[in-house]
Amino acid sequence: MKNPTFIFERRLSASGFKTVVGVDEVGCGSLAGPVVAGAVVLHTTFNFAGLRDSKLLTAKARERLSEEIKSRARAFAIGEASVEEINKLGLRPATFLAMRRALEKINDVDFVLVDAWKIPNIPFEQQGIIHGDRLIKSIAAASIIAKVYRDKLMIDLSETYPQYGFEKHKGYGTAFHLAAIEKYGPCFIHRTEWKVFKTGFSD
Repeated sequence: MKNPTFIFERRLSASGFKTVVGVDEVGCGSLAGPVVAGAVVLHTTFNFAGLRDSKLLTAKARERLSEEIKSRARAFAIGEASVEEINKLGLRPATFLAMRRALEKINDVDFVLVDAWKIPNIPFEQQGIIHGDRLIKSIAAASIIAKVYRDKLMIDLSETYPQYGFEKHKGYGTAFHLAAIEKYGPCFIHRTEWKVFKTGFSD
C-alpha cells in the first residue's frame, strides 16, 4: 500500500490556495463517547516518517506522530460532538458538527480536504476524497491527532465507568463491551438512541 502524499495540497497551493486543511473524524462506529474531528494544516516540505491513516498504526506510533504533527504543523485543531448531540441530531449531522468546530479554530482557511464526505454549511471550497486518510498527508495527520485525543478521552472515562472496559475498546462494539452492556445496562456516555440499544445485543 502506498503512503499518503502531498500531491493534492501542492496542486491546490499552485492554484493559489494558501491554507489547505485536512479533516478527518474518529469514533463514528463507537457505541459510546463523542465523535471527534481533527483538522490539520501541514507545511508540504515536511517529512513525517511513518505518517499514514491512524487505523494502520500502533498506539505507540500514533502517539509519537501526534506529538510531531502538533509541534510541526502550521495549524491544528480538534472538534467534538457530544453523546447528547449524537443522540439528538443523529450520527452524521453530529460528525459534521465536530468537523465544523475543528475548522472554526483554524485561521484563514481557504480550502478543505475531507476524508470521504463533504461538510455542509461551511464557507470554504472543499473536496471529499474516498480513502483520503490513506492518500493525503494532511487528512492522515488529522486522523492521527483525532484518534490519539479520543483514545485518551475514553481511557480517562474508563476510570469513571470501569465495568465497561473503555480503556480496551474505546467504546466500540467488542464482545467484552456488548457483554458488559447486557450485564450492567448502558451508562451516561452510551449512545442510547441507536437502534441496537432499543433492540438488544443478543442474537
